[in-house]
Amino acid sequence: MTKDLTQKIFDKQQLLEDVPPNEEIARWASGLICLLFPELSQCNYQSTDDIETAFEALQKELTAMMHATKACCDCDIEAISQKFFKAVPDLYRILNTDVDAILNGDPAAKTEFEVIRAYPGFYALCFYRIAHLLYELEVPLLPRILTEYAHSKTGIDIHPAAEIGEYCYVDHGTGIVIGETAIIGSFVKIYQGVTLGALSVDKSMASVKRHPTIEDNVILYSNATVLGGDTVIGHNSIIGGNVWLTHSIPAGSLVYHNSEIIIEERKIKNY
Repeated sequence: MTKDLTQKIFDKQQLLEDVPPNEEIARWASGLICLLFPELSQCNYQSTDDIETAFEALQKELTAMMHATKACCDCDIEAISQKFFKAVPDLYRILNTDVDAILNGDPAAKTEFEVIRAYPGFYALCFYRIAHLLYELEVPLLPRILTEYAHSKTGIDIHPAAEIGEYCYVDHGTGIVIGETAIIGSFVKIYQGVTLGALSVDKSMASVKRHPTIEDNVILYSNATVLGGDTVIGHNSIIGGNVWLTHSIPAGSLVYHNSEIIIEERKIKNY
């Protein structure tokens, strides 16, 4: 090993020594989710004062993480942290619409407790909505770490910059990909394997809308792929399984993949 390389590694290590591990950042988000939804884990507090104290501790921890990751040079990090926690009541309200969407949309779901404790779609949405709020406050790095953590746990890949409306229903979830500039309306149902992606991954398109817009009350069935920043799926449409779409469709459309299944009688030899 050359001295030059070892020095470069050491110098980089010194620059990053204050940045908390991804697991610690995810633990902070998990702590917030646990406060909001004790059904998800065992968070035992003896009084409302204890809960207030826990929120204050999480706010201090967020402030410390933003300082450690050098969130900004000239901004007021403490003020940003305060803005985040002032928005938590609305975050809680929106997440409860997601619970309602899953409970009312999935015939297999029996109770809110079951949705909160057992559904990976809700778990991923919790991390996404926390990350998206941080993203809107222009906090760098932390949002992406949070959504990638949820991705590693659920197989659901949602970019924190994507815009997702209320009453989002994510069922099964594995393999879902929602890109950075995707816009999703309210009361949208998304099944496993759905991709809302870009037609091109050229770096020159970094500041361009390159992922589709999904309007209200749309259903995207398993393994549907919708690509392109100019692609708009009109409200109240149904996109069937395995459909590949790169252009807009009007409201109230039904789009399905017409595959052919052939069944032939097997010729079995008698021995």
